[in-house]
Amino acid sequence: MNSPADFHDGFRDDFHDLRHHGDAEVRDGRLTDLAVNVRAGTPPVWLRERIAESLLSLAAYPDGRAAREAVAARHGLPVERVLLTAGAAEAFVLLARGLRASRPVVVHPQFTEPEAALRDAGHAVERVLLRAEDGFRLDPALVPESADLVIVGNPTNPTSVLHPADDLARLARPGRILVVDEAFMDAVPGEPEALAPRTDVPGLVVLRSLTKTWGLAGLRIGYVLAAPETIADLERAQPLWPVATPALAAAEACMSPRALAEAGAAADRIAADRAHLLAGLAEFDEVRTVTEAEGPFVLVRIERADEVRGRLRTLGFAARRGDTFPGLDRHWLRLAVRDRPTTNRFLQALDQALTGVGATAVRG
Repeated sequence: MNSPADFHDGFRDDFHDLRHHGDAEVRDGRLTDLAVNVRAGTPPVWLRERIAESLLSLAAYPDGRAAREAVAARHGLPVERVLLTAGAAEAFVLLARGLRASRPVVVHPQFTEPEAALRDAGHAVERVLLRAEDGFRLDPALVPESADLVIVGNPTNPTSVLHPADDLARLARPGRILVVDEAFMDAVPGEPEALAPRTDVPGLVVLRSLTKTWGLAGLRIGYVLAAPETIADLERAQPLWPVATPALAAAEACMSPRALAEAGAAADRIAADRAHLLAGLAEFDEVRTVTEAEGPFVLVRIERADEVRGRLRTLGFAARRGDTFPGLDRHWLRLAVRDRPTTNRFLQALDQALTGVGATAVRG
């Protein structure tokens, strides 16, 4: 059974700004960006050139067949199990509007757009809140049996926790749609817990995005992997030509062997850079980290983190506030993983910021 701290009606909580996203942290001023989880230095030159070439075809209506086939081939799936979308955000809207659900449940803390889309579509959203003292790890038993739509991230934004695929598969039930947001899975070396290629999990819907690894937030391209009948339901909720020609060209290019090899190498670098960041944060007695991080970001708890975040801004660094995520409060920050020189400069700034708000940083 769920305790009141674990499970409640999302409509009763107006504390969290579900529409706040990390890009809002870097719009004002020239700050070093640790707020947005897009990989630095992207998109690469070869991808920009491929997108630029597609501009010669703008007079024709978009044709997504080649990109759809490329995505299907990348995951070893039939093309009927693939739907291209204008970013993962569109996929959340399609799920909210295109699928029938009487008791949707969102597992938090996680990306807030799925719940926002469900609310906008008139759904009464219920939440399962994972606990910091449990390392924000998922216990499938917390999800009520009667839930007919369950949404969970893997690795989860903002906790960076990678849930075992078997635990997620245990959430599947006859008559239930299980949505797993794998927007950051390609940043995990080898993708060991990915459900994207699975066809044996009933009701499974996997979402992927090309935004984070390839730096395509402004292009809006993602995709859905699901059973053909679910794909058909979602496609009926889409407008005609929902994905523009340049985005389709990017999707096809990012599925190539060259691109997948580059993404794999980037995931390895991110893992090494994340270890460096975690080691540096461990030197501060005032900072508690979610140490089992597997994504391109880490979640940290600092007393008066909202004040620390403001101080960091004056020192030239943007960090993502945590209090907009259900299950978190003003004492949490999310930090994007960056290269070692940037991390070292950030750690120095954090030392000053902690001192500036009355904390004493203990350096190892």
